Amino acid sequence: MKLCIPTDDNRGLTGRLSAHFGSAPYFTLVESETGEAEVVSNLVSAHEPGTCQAAGTLRVFGVGAVLCRSLGRRAYGRLREMGLPVFVTEAEVTEQALEEYRAGRLARLTSESACHGGRGHGRHHDE
Repeated sequence: MKLCIPTDDNRGLTGRLSAHFGSAPYFTLVESETGEAEVVSNLVSAHEPGTCQAAGTLRVFGVGAVLCRSLGRRAYGRLREMGLPVFVTEAEVTEQALEEYRAGRLARLTSESACHGGRGHGRHHDE
């Protein structure tokens, strides 16, 4: 399955995870079975809080799930509508997140645990 992991850089499996899904400059797309990685730019990373359009851009890449540190309720709702599960990770780099996913150690995000409000909110936005 192809996983989408929002990252702050384009270093593939050694890339640093972004603190938030929608404003991540890049999406690292990783095949969960092989670990093959491709990095694509998030062309809609600059947006006002609550207007995330990034979820819709994932359709063209054949993504089956999202692994991230945090995302807002609107993005969560869009991903859910698309049938994409979202898993929460505390990993610092892409490869760690992939390992956690493979080991079944990631919790699935729920609407109650998605962020409320704009940037700077929630436990993962203090970085």
